[in-house]
Amino acid sequence: MTLASILSTGDLEQAARRRLPPSVYGYVSGGSETECALRGNRQAFDAWRFVPRFLVDVSRRSQARSLFGTQYAAPFGIAPMGVAGICGFDGDLAMARAAAEARVPFVLSGASTTPMERVLEQAPGSWFQAYVPSNRELIGALLQRAERAGVTVLVVTVDVPIASTREVELRNGFSLPLRLTPRLVAGGLVRPRWLARTFLRTLLRQGIPRFENFSAVRGNRIITAATGDHRAGRAALSWDDLAWVRERWRGRLVIKGLLHPEDAGRAQAIGADGLIVSNHGGRQLDSALAPLDALPAIAAAAPRLAIMVDSGFRRGTDILKALALGADFVFIGRPFMYGLAVGGQAGVAHVLALLKREIDVDLALLGCADIEDLDRRYLVRPGPPSAFRTHSGDCSCSCSTPAI
Repeated sequence: MTLASILSTGDLEQAARRRLPPSVYGYVSGGSETECALRGNRQAFDAWRFVPRFLVDVSRRSQARSLFGTQYAAPFGIAPMGVAGICGFDGDLAMARAAAEARVPFVLSGASTTPMERVLEQAPGSWFQAYVPSNRELIGALLQRAERAGVTVLVVTVDVPIASTREVELRNGFSLPLRLTPRLVAGGLVRPRWLARTFLRTLLRQGIPRFENFSAVRGNRIITAATGDHRAGRAALSWDDLAWVRERWRGRLVIKGLLHPEDAGRAQAIGADGLIVSNHGGRQLDSALAPLDALPAIAAAAPRLAIMVDSGFRRGTDILKALALGADFVFIGRPFMYGLAVGGQAGVAHVLALLKREIDVDLALLGCADIEDLDRRYLVRPGPPSAFRTHSGDCSCSCSTPAI
């Protein structure tokens, strides 16, 4: 299958499933426990329908969006994803370079295997996402390193106080740090293309990868147990620690992983610049609220913040629904890992182009020429026909009537 024959991120996922070892595919695609949150993320999009407007001049359309003083070519970016190198050689750099060429933001994961300095050198403007413990000495050293590297937007993920139970990974013999279990080895052997182009290529050129960005110093190899290291102590992280980070970090500060409007208000109170509404792609608390459902209340609770959202996004229509519900920007994860697995940097670029193209077509069909004009008036939660009534574009209610 060539990239040109891949018409959607759904096609891409199926292609990636055939390319990746079952254990690696399960790591990327799976969620926690029963995967209820994972399914709920997709179901949340289906609960909304568009109300298009016609006889509107949509001959010239714009999907550009400004965020933190930077004008991006589209209203979405690449979310942080750990250990991207297991999907494609030099995965973090491949995604960062593709994002830079497409003029959208890329967020480097703290669980990545490429040093942030190398990423920022080749893709200036990339963001950095950190997992931090409640240890201010370690946090301070990481902040200094990030500032020296040229990071201007720091994303602190707060929804991983401890590791979740991911039964799909356990059944497939996958874990981080990696253990060479018989199931893991057998899965690699049945995917010779991945074995040669990703696994062996990485070993020959870079050696065994390391966790490069958890702290200010180089971390352990991804096959080494991490007993007592800097990843311990996240369960004690508190709002006081985030306020301390805000006092010391001179760049933009984004808090990732919030679902409750009161937490959004606290983020605004400590001086954060933005937040990412997220349930970690359904990979942490099972049955957690879908971020799309949490979005309107959070946007209302923190009007001074840049409101971003991730988890479950697959189509241009998904992105437009989130923007209409109050998001300023969307971040997308798994489809880019699938693109990386299928085509490396070109595969990532193909996903970016697919989503941009979908947004452009969808804006025209929606009757909204400029994405900046998109709001709640274009959405409805279907209900009985007799329930139709009119309400304003800035309505923040959760009623089931169309915004017309």
